[in-house]
Amino acid sequence: MGSLDEGHLCVEIENGMKLDVSEKEPETIAIEDAVKVLLQGLGEDVNRDGLKKTPLRVAKALREGTRGYKQKVKDIVQGALFPEVGLHDGVGHAGGVGGLVIVRDLDLFSYCESCLLPFQLKCHVGYVPSGQRVVGLSKLSRVADVFAKRLQAPQRLADEICSALHHGIKPAGVAVILECLHIHFPNVESVLLDSKHQGWVKVLVSSCSGVFGNENADAWSDFLGLLKFRGVTVDRTLTRDSVNQSWCPSNSSSMAKISSELVAANPEMVAAVASILRSLGEDPLRKELVETPSYFVRWLINFENTKLEMKLNGFACGISDLLKPNGEISSRNNEQMHSELNLSFWSQCEHHLLPFYGVVHIGYFCPKGINHLGKSLLQSIVHFYGFKLQVQERLTRQIAETVSSILGGDVMVVVEANHTCMISRGIEKFGSNTATIAVLGRFSTDPAARAMFLRSIPDDTTSRIL
Repeated sequence: MGSLDEGHLCVEIENGMKLDVSEKEPETIAIEDAVKVLLQGLGEDVNRDGLKKTPLRVAKALREGTRGYKQKVKDIVQGALFPEVGLHDGVGHAGGVGGLVIVRDLDLFSYCESCLLPFQLKCHVGYVPSGQRVVGLSKLSRVADVFAKRLQAPQRLADEICSALHHGIKPAGVAVILECLHIHFPNVESVLLDSKHQGWVKVLVSSCSGVFGNENADAWSDFLGLLKFRGVTVDRTLTRDSVNQSWCPSNSSSMAKISSELVAANPEMVAAVASILRSLGEDPLRKELVETPSYFVRWLINFENTKLEMKLNGFACGISDLLKPNGEISSRNNEQMHSELNLSFWSQCEHHLLPFYGVVHIGYFCPKGINHLGKSLLQSIVHFYGFKLQVQERLTRQIAETVSSILGGDVMVVVEANHTCMISRGIEKFGSNTATIAVLGRFSTDPAARAMFLRSIPDDTTSRIL
């Protein structure tokens, strides 16, 4: 990809014009400088192809993802209120109709204030108009987005949306329910030991005002009844304390023990993250943010190349034993196709320093009489190349070439991945998925072999790691 001058192409696509460094705002430049410190802390060359424009991309993504700090709800709601009748003194108009209004399934994202990783949320908002004030429905989404585009925690986000709408519309009541998904990104040591690592932390939170203040109120029953059509059940709503304790995986004691020494050895990286927080308009000394620089660095260190190179040395151990013939090696005509499907992987996009994750499927031919490779060896190879600053195309090729070097040629690799950079930047394409293929040897010349392997891949495999 570097031969295409990818960095220049990205700037042209994202900006629509070539960006002059002199036009950058001071905050953008400060974030770029901090990102360079982080990359250098990982042992990377900030001038290599693929990383040249990473500091700018990261700065743009973070500033775009926290633009809510510069937006005001009043500017959104004013001019969008319309004179339609609602409740008056608790009594409905139009023959007793209460006037409940709901907007469901608003797909949003926010940045976790504990670790700076983006998290997804589905927002459901309801309100009961009062007097003669209803608001344009699109404004409910825009108000929710104002608070989502800040460093957040789920419960505070729900409370801020609810409070802003209550004061902005002056309704009889507001209800907000958020379904939040936080990626639980493992470190390389833990994922090698735990093949059943859970990829997400899921919480459901609510906030309410006015006529929704009582859980047994009719307004709540109506609201929840309509949400059931979307499969939302409030029985799983967590209390405020439990959400605060369990939400962000970076707060877990096990994660703290694994990399605390590495964080302490990288004070420049910690200071760089604190600088990023200041550039976004936040106070790094705010109690919720005091540990954030350390948490972010702890996560980023997973991708330090010098630490991972030693891991692969053990992967080759026993390969000669795995490939010892059980009997006489048959001719090529008697080769059998073997496959390992749904090998999970976790990686880090080198263009935006954002996670991507998914599954890897590997197909290969072996002569009869040869032991096929074990799943653990292939999974180790996948993890080795995953825990680096990566792009999906390169990851796919590297896995294929490594497996081919062991087996002698006939290999096909399919990688299916979800990229958080697809939701946490301007495009915000929720639910998108990327598939890449690498073929070597017989697979590159035999369409029937490729088709046979592709048919073996089960449907919707990426959901298996969530």
